[in-house]
Amino acid sequence: MSELLGRPGKGATIIDVARLAGVSPMTVSRVINAKSGVREETRAAVQDAIRELAYTPNLAARKLVTAREARIGVIYSNPSAAFMSNFLTGVFEEASQQGAQLSLLKAENGHLPERASILRLIDSGVTGVVLAPPLGEAVPLRTMLQALDIPVVIVGAAVTTGELCVRIDDRAAAYDMTRRLLDLGHRRLGFIAGNPDQTASAKRLAGFREAAGEIAGVEIQVAQGNFSYASGLTAGERLLDTERPPTAIFASNDDMAAAVVSVAHRRRLDVPRDLTVVGFDDTTAAVTLWPPLTTVRQPLRDMAATAIDLLLHGTTGGRDHVLPHMLIERESTEAPPALRAGE
Repeated sequence: MSELLGRPGKGATIIDVARLAGVSPMTVSRVINAKSGVREETRAAVQDAIRELAYTPNLAARKLVTAREARIGVIYSNPSAAFMSNFLTGVFEEASQQGAQLSLLKAENGHLPERASILRLIDSGVTGVVLAPPLGEAVPLRTMLQALDIPVVIVGAAVTTGELCVRIDDRAAAYDMTRRLLDLGHRRLGFIAGNPDQTASAKRLAGFREAAGEIAGVEIQVAQGNFSYASGLTAGERLLDTERPPTAIFASNDDMAAAVVSVAHRRRLDVPRDLTVVGFDDTTAAVTLWPPLTTVRQPLRDMAATAIDLLLHGTTGGRDHVLPHMLIERESTEAPPALRAGE
């Protein structure tokens, strides 16, 4: 086990160090263990935070976790294979560094796992459960785990029932991306909303509407999707069939954005010269098509790693952990054709 566990000084944890340094717990772990791949200014910020918080390795805690052979359950179900690949990679990497064992349970076809499957997972000896998006919003599942007295970390959503949460600010992220489209000069914007049963979908739509409403004369059109590629195809066709089609389409995840690019190509529209397309998540789907997508980076691996760390060590910094997002500029964005008329 390479991770050095900690509850040193005044109760500081690796989560507290990460927050103070403005990095992920995974980065703090790399600095503590003298691993490569960390910029010098980042390493210095982490070391400053360690000194300020009087954080030191707690070898007794390390031995305790090793002795009990902590086992973490991960329950997941998501229509985006790219999303889950990124998320599960983070889960496996962090569990390996922490010396924890994993037990995975997949909920098939968007349904909740059967009660018998959950009981088998608990009987396997798990000491905590990570609920991957969108299962963190499944009240019956959370209620069952609470009744079984199993610690839970919810990823991708904020809840008010006491569980630990790891997420980004979806509204702010969508606002920032929409402002970027407006800054490029786009005034006819399309938006493809995600699954209406997920709070992240509503927050992303709210961020889009907020930004678009700040500039007079902006036309917006919204089409409903469900985070799947197929729903992106349908929504993209609907937006481009309108009398005044958008010059830029913002899809609530990369899979749906990739579908819009496919629709555009089928209509012989050049992306981005004829149509700008942007996504959300920064999964492998964003870079396995042409042109690669400009998108919101949701740090899925860091979110997964933080969830594992919280289950193993707890936190002194509150229950709702909001990680930073980032806009990633690639080749799918450009000013609208009308602004390039004089080229």
